[in-house]
Amino acid sequence: MTQLIKHLDALTNANSVEELWSLHTSRMLAFGFDRLIYGYTRYRTSSSLGDPQDWVVLTTQTPEYMEIFLDEGFVYHAPMLKWALANDGACSWRWMKEMSLTDNMTASERRIMDVNKSMGVTAGYTVSFRSISERTKAAIALTAKEGTDQEAIDQVWARHGDEIIVMNNVMHLKLLTLPYSGDRHLTKRQREVLQWVGDGKTTLDIAILLGLTTATIEKHLRLAREALDVETTAQAVLKAAFYNQMFVIDA
Repeated sequence: MTQLIKHLDALTNANSVEELWSLHTSRMLAFGFDRLIYGYTRYRTSSSLGDPQDWVVLTTQTPEYMEIFLDEGFVYHAPMLKWALANDGACSWRWMKEMSLTDNMTASERRIMDVNKSMGVTAGYTVSFRSISERTKAAIALTAKEGTDQEAIDQVWARHGDEIIVMNNVMHLKLLTLPYSGDRHLTKRQREVLQWVGDGKTTLDIAILLGLTTATIEKHLRLAREALDVETTAQAVLKAAFYNQMFVIDA
């Protein structure tokens, strides 16, 4: 138990996404999970997971697998992702194998099963995190080392499942507090002008505060909107806040 407390303490004190992910993947490896995919969207709707560029995706999977999973659209048909979208908690991949025997799988889902088998993605668990709103969803796929069968990893889960879930939950909750840019990069100046907008300042106010022209402030706001792929400055402020890029303490 002391080891668990030490690990949770390290997770909660991580200063960056990279540090947090390194701590977490190392600990999951100790339980036999060597390939992880974590995904989080803040822009889910009833018919979409939102723009993939807005997803938070962290992984230790191979580049070859991720190319198939994301670029070829397998993510939209993955059986365990469909389970995660409809459920909270942890699920053994035994469920996926049992479903494949009942003719309840689509052709796309069966193709994913075949590709997974060919790439050694055959045993593991999926943890679906409880959403804080209807628009958010996060889950993590924990893939067991190649050659491990599901029965063996189920036995590991029977002994350590509760603490594995706690560690994944803490990792997820900590991640929500850390600045993340992904494909949405703001410069320091773009972030600065958005922060002043968030404080209720006008373009003229910001120009005076920063000693710049209003045209320069408008340019930074336009570039911030483009970087965040939004139409209005209000949307830019909201999205930057979602990514914890507002009022960041620089290292």
